[in-house]
Amino acid sequence: MPANQKPIFPLNPKVQISTLITAANTAKDGTGTVTQISAAAGANGAYVESVEALPIGTNTASVLRVFLNNGSTPTVAANNILWEEVSLPATTLTEIAGQTKVVIPINRAIPATYTLYATIGTAVAAGWRVRAHSGDY
Repeated sequence: MPANQKPIFPLNPKVQISTLITAANTAKDGTGTVTQISAAAGANGAYVESVEALPIGTNTASVLRVFLNNGSTPTVAANNILWEEVSLPATTLTEIAGQTKVVIPINRAIPATYTLYATIGTAVAAGWRVRAHSGDY
């Protein structure tokens, strides 16, 4: 009889909000100026539901790149893989309309100690904050 016949659900939910991201990074291997956007997955791994990017004010258009890291230093390209990328729109600070939030559905499990990092492709003025919604098993 096969193992894992019953669904499992995250036990400990996590939401981590990044520091402000304004600097460009054109590296496609997860090295360079990267920002950690999730805590390391727990001993039994974690489930990543989504990654959200929220503009802080007026920015030029860019791209958000999300890298999966194996739990080791992100300065070594072999430790990272480009997991997802999405266009970020130009944004204008206003007091009469909401800023555009960008959501990347992930819905995947990751192994123990793995974590997520993010970069943007072009420098922006106000910046973006990125948050990851996940949970440890």
